[in-house]
Amino acid sequence: MWPLPVLWTLALGLWGLSRQGSVWRDEAATWQVARRSTAEICHLLENVDVVHGCYYLLMHLLFSCFGAGTTTLRLPSVLAMAVAAGCLAVTGRRLAGARAGTAAGLALGLLPAVQFHLQEGRPYALVAAGAGVCTLLLVTALRRPVRARHWLAYGCALALAGLLNWLALLIVPAHLATLLLSRAGRGVRIRWTAAAATATLCVLPLVLFSRTQSRQVSWIPPLTWHTLVGPAVLLAIAGACALVARPRTARVTPVTVGLPLLVVPHLGLAGLSLVQPLFVDRYILYSLLGLALLVGAAVDTAARALTRRNPAAARRLLPVVLALATIALLPQSLAKRSPESRVDDVMAIAADVRRVKQPGDAVLFLPAARRDTQSVSPGSFSGLRDVALRRTPEESGTLKGVEAGPERIRAALLGHRRVLLVTDAAAVARPVTAERERVKSSVLSTYFRPVYDEETRGRRLTVYERLERRPVPGPVGIRAR
Repeated sequence: MWPLPVLWTLALGLWGLSRQGSVWRDEAATWQVARRSTAEICHLLENVDVVHGCYYLLMHLLFSCFGAGTTTLRLPSVLAMAVAAGCLAVTGRRLAGARAGTAAGLALGLLPAVQFHLQEGRPYALVAAGAGVCTLLLVTALRRPVRARHWLAYGCALALAGLLNWLALLIVPAHLATLLLSRAGRGVRIRWTAAAATATLCVLPLVLFSRTQSRQVSWIPPLTWHTLVGPAVLLAIAGACALVARPRTARVTPVTVGLPLLVVPHLGLAGLSLVQPLFVDRYILYSLLGLALLVGAAVDTAARALTRRNPAAARRLLPVVLALATIALLPQSLAKRSPESRVDDVMAIAADVRRVKQPGDAVLFLPAARRDTQSVSPGSFSGLRDVALRRTPEESGTLKGVEAGPERIRAALLGHRRVLLVTDAAAVARPVTAERERVKSSVLSTYFRPVYDEETRGRRLTVYERLERRPVPGPVGIRAR
């Protein structure tokens, strides 16, 4: 029955894939890097985002073959999560039967976090696929004799997942817990240790080098009790499912495989966050495979219990549960496929710029990271002068380019009659702290007046015109759409 979860996940992924042509800031990073040359990508990785290097190179290849677009951007995540669902279905079947595996594979695609990243141009779904393959190979090793090539495949899958995001190595202690709970034989433990250690050593250079770029995650807040509410809910659901499907005789069960896969990465990431804040749920998206496996086992246990009283009702249990869950989660499913589901939309603001720009206008980005909309849609900004930019993102090996000093930005701004300011919408904007950013705001408020102001999907475009004198500019109402 494994094709059914695969097709189900594919259908969920293809449904509303373009999100009305919207692309948000995280995906914009993938988009702009994938369009660079291989040499430019390598230059970038020396400075930022080395943790995503393999993913960027993969997307560069796909963009070169199929062109830049939302389908090329997101389809790899859809296919990867379908692979994860198929692996989970086979894993569940080997542990508890076909119904448990099918239910687990179907449940994975319905989980809200999975539906969010199922259509995301980022590497987290690909890491989940790697985790699904690794877990399937581990379960195969625990249930039947395997050859050396099996452990070679396990090590390669683990290394590949780690190279896509090194936090995938939290699978290693999760699988160790499974080995201990399942009382694996000495031969299996030795072979697993060799494969896991080899994969870890392959990923270790990436881990060490990425630590030199730790400033990139400085935006992550410290771990708080509020941060742990969501994981606590997931663990509570998993605990209830584990109680329903608790093992009785078999040593290798959905509980001994699924529970560590969910719990250990959360605990490991929380522990790392005590040293440096890193707790972001998408970094361990693959742990939800453990939750789906437990849900599938619980549904199968309930169906087995119902079989004694009403075999016909037991056969209908899985379709009924699937239908009820789909209906209950439909509002969330619709919301995650709308442009408003993300914090912003770089494409929408680019269309606004294209509509209001005039020959000779200047463009300014506040903060500089909002230049991503120009990197993704350069045609919308043709004819505009980026007055703050000193070195382009490609030349500087960065995502946002290198800007000139405050005084040069001030002089450049005063040399233009009209300036288009691209910034964050008021609801998501952060306070301006850097001197360069304060100068941008100060010059615009002192020497210019706003004549157009509109917010569109998390971004804001304001058109300023130069004042002949310096009166205090009056307020301009913001139109939001």
